[in-house]
Amino acid sequence: MTKKPLILVTNDDGINAPGIRTLIEVMNTIGDVVVVAPDSPQSGMGHAITINSTLYVWQISDNNEPQLEYCCSGTPADCVKLGIREILDRTPDLCVSGINHGSNSSINVIYSGTMSAAIEAGIEGIPAIGFSLLDYNWKANFEACKPFVKTITENALKHGIPNDVVLNVNIPNISKEKIKGIKICRQAKANWVEAFDKRQNPQGRDYYWLSGKFVNLDGGEDTDEWALENNYVSVVPTQFDLTAHKHIKTLNNWNLND
Repeated sequence: MTKKPLILVTNDDGINAPGIRTLIEVMNTIGDVVVVAPDSPQSGMGHAITINSTLYVWQISDNNEPQLEYCCSGTPADCVKLGIREILDRTPDLCVSGINHGSNSSINVIYSGTMSAAIEAGIEGIPAIGFSLLDYNWKANFEACKPFVKTITENALKHGIPNDVVLNVNIPNISKEKIKGIKICRQAKANWVEAFDKRQNPQGRDYYWLSGKFVNLDGGEDTDEWALENNYVSVVPTQFDLTAHKHIKTLNNWNLND
């Protein structure tokens, strides 16, 4: 009998988010599932880890469900660390994170707790995928995501993911019938033009709400933004080695030791 793959599931929207419930449902059709996810929303946490306070983990599994579930007081990256080091009895075959409520395409990958959880697994040498749906609504409909999540996951398990790479998958917020397919892309060059809404509290102290506008600066047709705008699921192979290797030679020409 073929042994089922062990799949670690996490997210940044919290263990009760509809997105992770959909991801668990799909993963249960593929392998043995263990969930370690935050007890509350952790969006925008990036790769933050808990170092100055205690961490708590508790099991919340329902005996009627096939998966084991653990809730964690920490960040998405904490969840993966604890899952690997303290909860699982063997290294998982795959870590999947999401399904995020909202886009993690382009520069959003830098801020994303969803993708940071996947990257944490990748750092540990575990194949990992982050999934996101382009709908920030808590009541978003994840039904159209299911076949694409399953296809990409099964292919990752069959073919493997390159070493030191994790997959960043974004799914357009349209019906399954309107999605044209899956495209392997590069990350679009884009950024947020940010603004702060300055207010005062009743005691006269200034406080701020962050706002901003996402600006795509990339006209290429091989990017994740182009794919999503044209009704494709985007898959970006994302590396966590941030070295700009091609510029090492340039910097070696500086007179740094004179």
